[in-house]
Amino acid sequence: MLKVLAFDYGASSGRAVLGCFNGSRLELSEVHRFANEPVMVGNSFYWDTLRLFHELKQGVMKCVKSGNKDIAGMGIDTWGVDFGLLSVSGELLGMPYHYRDSRTEGMIEAAYRLMPGREIYEETGIQFAKFNTLFQLLSMKLANSPILEMADRLLFMPDLFAYFLTGEKVSEYTIASTSQLLNARSKKWSSKIINKMGFNEKIFGDIIQPGTITGRFTKAISEELGIADLPVIAVAEHDTGSAVISVPATQEKYAYLSSGTWSLLGVESKEPVINDDTYNLNYTNEGGLNTIRLLKNIMGLWIHQECKRAWDKSGELLSFDELEAMAEKSKAFESFIDVDDDLFYSPGHMPEKVQEYCRRTGQHVPETKGAVVRCVMESLALKYRTAIEGLEKIIGYRIPVLHIVGGGSKNVLLCQYTANAIARPVITGPVEATAIGNISCQLMALGEVANLMEARQLIKNSFPNVEYKPQNTAEWDEAYNKYTEILLRNK
Repeated sequence: MLKVLAFDYGASSGRAVLGCFNGSRLELSEVHRFANEPVMVGNSFYWDTLRLFHELKQGVMKCVKSGNKDIAGMGIDTWGVDFGLLSVSGELLGMPYHYRDSRTEGMIEAAYRLMPGREIYEETGIQFAKFNTLFQLLSMKLANSPILEMADRLLFMPDLFAYFLTGEKVSEYTIASTSQLLNARSKKWSSKIINKMGFNEKIFGDIIQPGTITGRFTKAISEELGIADLPVIAVAEHDTGSAVISVPATQEKYAYLSSGTWSLLGVESKEPVINDDTYNLNYTNEGGLNTIRLLKNIMGLWIHQECKRAWDKSGELLSFDELEAMAEKSKAFESFIDVDDDLFYSPGHMPEKVQEYCRRTGQHVPETKGAVVRCVMESLALKYRTAIEGLEKIIGYRIPVLHIVGGGSKNVLLCQYTANAIARPVITGPVEATAIGNISCQLMALGEVANLMEARQLIKNSFPNVEYKPQNTAEWDEAYNKYTEILLRNK
């Protein structure tokens, strides 16, 4: 029985998951779970980075104390784009900012003044989003940030945690690819963009591929945690990169949807796809394990989660299951939102924001919790249809099936709505997609699994899935026409 430990940091929580491989099946057990609660200081929004590292160490110690000292490796994945800066002596300079911090407002336009958007896209193949690393760094540059001036190395969040454990400074490819600073074809830093933006090239370290052993626990960490010099493996460190590894697809043509706080909907490609269609439709080419993830980044379940947070805060404690049952009883197709509208980007007052969007666009305003949730779920499913149709225009063939992996695959209502909206089967699972992909990459690095194809067969054999068939497609077609008219009218 080979054991490896996966740390999966999401936007609102993290966990340590132990993977046990017996040669034919993979089993998971959660060792440690913790909250990931960002901190507002003044007008700035930060990740509580040292607390998150403390929780990582707690996870290792819990693993050791539970009789699993014999783990063969560990890997770390997180959300994309965010980073820490180190001094020349290796100290962390300040706290890493949260991607929802307001400092990037107006930075896309500022970047265009230094380099045309089409040229940036031609280099990187990455969709324009104000939270991208490029725009975070540019905001620091234009503000004459002393931290940026002092910086000797930039490390993305999983690489930063690995550095705290090993002392090694590396930049893993899949997480670096989210930055909009990597050349999509060479898989190296884009000197062209870095120089045009006025960044110091020395802060960008060597790129390594997923499946590389980056280092081992330092003596101090080994003594503190009670475990030998454990190897830290660079998995597909972008959580979506790990999640896509776990898609149990057997056919050649399919699309995937990694569903959680964000929704990442796309296909895998051997090479980056960078042309007028992908630029105009704002599709992204992120790095994967020996592949390119051509995808659309969609707001996802964030709006639903924020609505629940708002209701919880007011004392109306309802579970997600209860909210979805209320939504199912509400009237269909009364109003729609564009889930990617800037109105929904920042936290707080989300039910009111849904109502404001509907009021602003001349639609019926949902008043009950069930009506708000139904509006969000239907709109998200229809957004997926738009994303799939855009993909089909780019790749030139009809996508026959959609695989949904991740926490959102447990949302029965959304999965059925998605099948209805896209008029094709939806296959869901595994739920623990990111941790499974993380573990699978470690198994490949350790020589236990030969390649991605073998890993996916292992995943298919080890974890169940559920298929949703389309229903009421004529009604959903009519709703889609109404939805697209509303969005076009209010661009």
